[in-house]
Amino acid sequence: MTTTKTNPLHKALYRILRPLARLLLRNGIPFSEFSDLVKRAYVEAAFEDFADGRRKPTDSRAAVMTGLTRKEVKRQRDLLAGEHSGREGRSHANRASRVVSGWVRDVAFQAADGQPAMLPFEGAGSFTELVRKHSGDMPPRAVLDELFRVGVVSADEQTGKLYLQKRAYVPAGDNEEMLQIFGEDVSDLLATIDHNLTDRKPGRSPLFQRTLTYDNIPPEVIERWRQYAAEQSQRLLEELDQWLAPYDQDLSQNPIKNTGERVRTGVSVFYFEDPIQTASAVVPTSSDDHDQLEPLTGDHNAPGIH
Repeated sequence: MTTTKTNPLHKALYRILRPLARLLLRNGIPFSEFSDLVKRAYVEAAFEDFADGRRKPTDSRAAVMTGLTRKEVKRQRDLLAGEHSGREGRSHANRASRVVSGWVRDVAFQAADGQPAMLPFEGAGSFTELVRKHSGDMPPRAVLDELFRVGVVSADEQTGKLYLQKRAYVPAGDNEEMLQIFGEDVSDLLATIDHNLTDRKPGRSPLFQRTLTYDNIPPEVIERWRQYAAEQSQRLLEELDQWLAPYDQDLSQNPIKNTGERVRTGVSVFYFEDPIQTASAVVPTSSDDHDQLEPLTGDHNAPGIH
């Protein structure tokens, strides 16, 4: 078996899988369950991403590509068929997030200066109307309770009207909504990396992908850096949102005539912080294990933007 020391892809995969394993263990997902999901992903990729366009993909071809048996390929394909049948109409956007976005972008819920207005809970131009317009059949009280919980919305003590404290809804903890965001964000990042690795069309620029990294920062600076990075990142995302939101056909006051398939696009920003481990912090392998994994240290990118 090729080791992480000689195969760059194996080494990259291990870096991805290490924090993923931590999340899975924390949520009680055993390896057998994770393994089954990986099989499903392999089968879906074989049928959807590696079809040659000339003939219908077969279980036999997928088995050759994935290393699974034809019986296992069929089992996973049947499971995928059941999953896809239940996905119709499911929005990528979280319901609460859509409410916040509508509050920021919909002129019906803006003040004279174009900022999100203070809203009564019920009546004309109310929070209830906002929810019904931008979140379908979700109970307004349930949406409000969630926005209260995460600190996105507050109520004025004198008037009782609701006002927006933050322009972004970010759920907390390992709940269903946060895990959905986790899945979408990581999937988008990996898709961008895969595109940049494989797209070699002449004159076509790679998708934007940059990281700012330093690996010798004193801990006394981190709290101020964490706050500054969050403020600047939020400001950038709000500027990008202002540019792109008018073109969203669900929010636009003057929708553009549809000329083709819809496109999902965006920019993701995330902050990372990780104490650098020494080699001694890595659990040693047994003396007869010839496929030792390298510690996740000593191979960071040079400081700066890359």
